[in-house]
Amino acid sequence: MPTFDVDPLLYDRMIRKFQSTSEREADGRKKGYSGRLEADLMRSEAKIQALAHPDPHSPLVYRRDQSGTIVAVEQNEEDRPKSKEEGQQKWREVMEQRFLRGEDADFDYTNVDNNPEYDDHEEETRRHEEVYFNDEAEQFIGEGEPSGQTGVQDF
Repeated sequence: MPTFDVDPLLYDRMIRKFQSTSEREADGRKKGYSGRLEADLMRSEAKIQALAHPDPHSPLVYRRDQSGTIVAVEQNEEDRPKSKEEGQQKWREVMEQRFLRGEDADFDYTNVDNNPEYDDHEEETRRHEEVYFNDEAEQFIGEGEPSGQTGVQDF
């Protein structure tokens, strides 16, 4: 289930936008008054941060409109979700990519990076074989030059 805390601006654009009034009211009741104030503050701070330090991986770009309000615009207008399901799918894609880039602040990547159980052993084997065969010198029997059948037709 997508959560507001991870990326409040993206959450608003991909998830909250498609919630019904009753769903938003239920979320508001769960948070309480102070929770709603905190969410508004988080959104405001996130907008200022996004404007000052744009994320090149974000599907959204932030700019000020004529009145000075910070607004979000899709980098690619075709990527704008048109339904609740599309918004949730896009949210998952963005979060998965953020995780794969190592940018998920709530995940301790060192537990995975330093655990040999998660290593790709086939890739390691291929790498070791490449190094071995690249370092190996050519060997010939006899005078140090190839002789006999060379595999090239010479007629």
